[in-house]
Amino acid sequence: MRIRAERASESPAGDPDRAGPGAAARPAGARRGARRLRGWGGVSAMAAACAVTAAGVLLTLTQAAPDPGRPGAVRDPASVVVAPKAAAAPWGPTDTCPSPEASLRPSTVDGATVARIKSAGKLVAGVDQNSFRWGYLNQARDGRLDGFDIDLVRAIAKDILGDPDAVIYRAIPTSQRIPALQEGRVDIVVRTMTINCKRLEDVAFSTAYFEAGQQVLAPKGSPITGYDTSLKGRRICFAAGSTAEATLSAQSYGSVPVTVPNQLDCLVRLQLGEVDGIVTDNALAAGQAAQDPSVRLVGSPFTREFYGVAMNKGATDLVRRVNKVLEDYRAGGAASPWMASYGVHLKAVLPDVSGPPEPKYRDG
Repeated sequence: MRIRAERASESPAGDPDRAGPGAAARPAGARRGARRLRGWGGVSAMAAACAVTAAGVLLTLTQAAPDPGRPGAVRDPASVVVAPKAAAAPWGPTDTCPSPEASLRPSTVDGATVARIKSAGKLVAGVDQNSFRWGYLNQARDGRLDGFDIDLVRAIAKDILGDPDAVIYRAIPTSQRIPALQEGRVDIVVRTMTINCKRLEDVAFSTAYFEAGQQVLAPKGSPITGYDTSLKGRRICFAAGSTAEATLSAQSYGSVPVTVPNQLDCLVRLQLGEVDGIVTDNALAAGQAAQDPSVRLVGSPFTREFYGVAMNKGATDLVRRVNKVLEDYRAGGAASPWMASYGVHLKAVLPDVSGPPEPKYRDG
């Protein structure tokens, strides 16, 4: 299974093996790292991914045509590597506000934001197009966006607009998630975004829809054993604006930080031998380990984090509406839409998840 990122001038149906800008100028370590690129269609496809995210460009994905035959998601036959079962872990870095994952109580009352979305006839969603099983261009579906996060976007669009395909998808780097909301470029961000106190200063969140934890991804045979002193002197990659950045800023264990705009860029650098390891959410890392048999998760998850749908801080009516969607999405136990999406996209790489996190609400 290959993941592909498109240049701004290409549609998702373009040539996945065409090299992006700068693909020919590989660093000296590329020849060594290229031996680990099995199953990826060569370095050129991944270099294109780096070229897109490094530019910080907000891409609009052309997917306006409805897909009436879509069954909801497609199981990918690719080989997988099962992530270790998450152990109980403390928060990290420490949050300073009580219950950051507590959100506004659900409501179906239309306010100014929901009314604007209805008037526009489209929900504008900030997503990832390079995170396997979360938000990615699925070649088995003619390059259409697919994944656990994408299923949730479709559920929100169906509730507000009556049509799961009434979405404009915009691919945004990790570091642009908050600016895209503040500047009104997107209505929502559904992109494995952890709820925490610092982010709550800038954006609003729904209730939590998934629980994850930070973990280390390293090549097989690496001396790195986890988030510990084995990181000393090692080049450790993370995405700008991620919780991994905050964690390593607080405790680096003597590692050498390497910052990139988008989390997938870390995997490319690891494959090219430019970094020694990655710190990221284990939910994302498990999907990457499933794609590349030369890397593995090491150690145990060392944080406990919750993903939420992010929205503009003033869009309280949209927050309440999304929380109502999430209530319905979780309902039904093993037969819920949440469990159906999990079974298709995530169970193979995160097998020990029993269900969605319980929602928490605050007064007001």
